[in-house]
Amino acid sequence: MENQKWLLEKMLEHISENKANLFNKIIEDRTRHITVVLENIFQPQNASAVLRSCDCFGIQDVHIIENNNKFETNKDVVVGSSKWLNLIRYNKKENNTVECLSTLKKKGYKVIGTTPHKNDCLIHELPLDQPVALVFGTELTGLSDIAMNEMDGFVKLPMYGFTESYNISVSVALSLYDITDRLRKMKIDWRLSEEEKIATKLNWVKQVIKHSAKVEKEILARKEN
Repeated sequence: MENQKWLLEKMLEHISENKANLFNKIIEDRTRHITVVLENIFQPQNASAVLRSCDCFGIQDVHIIENNNKFETNKDVVVGSSKWLNLIRYNKKENNTVECLSTLKKKGYKVIGTTPHKNDCLIHELPLDQPVALVFGTELTGLSDIAMNEMDGFVKLPMYGFTESYNISVSVALSLYDITDRLRKMKIDWRLSEEEKIATKLNWVKQVIKHSAKVEKEILARKEN
């Protein structure tokens, strides 16, 4: 941690004071207590809108399951938001859904499926006393049967019209608005740890420095000498 902290301090010297202050401000609202899981999303516009919402609501990690569809974004919609997030992709196994969800459960997450077809609870009734992974399914058919069988519970958004469900990007935005608003009012430790803050800010700094790998190499070389 001390080495990363030292490197961060040196890398910060290569960006503006305003940008550094912005990083310090935003990091205090970042969280891993809530994470988002996307299974087989195939429309770039939806994928991009989801990432934009995650960044806006302070979600740091997005888990992307690519079983049949490759996750691609639309740069006009994502507006650079993806570079501030940790995108964890699952695309190496025969079925990546089980790998992703079992990994999250081992980390202590309660895996919650979002679907209008299950009547467990409404989004504002979802307990947040332990880390929660909200899982969203593909645009056409929703969560796969494999995913449904892995869920610890289900939530749905209130609806009062004839349409069966919200668009996925709208579902994510509405869900995160409710959950993050409640989370920030709770007396639980939902923020990133100091070590996580340093690692995250270091990654952000690298996103804005031109030829950051070269700059980092030069800084480390000077330290060795």
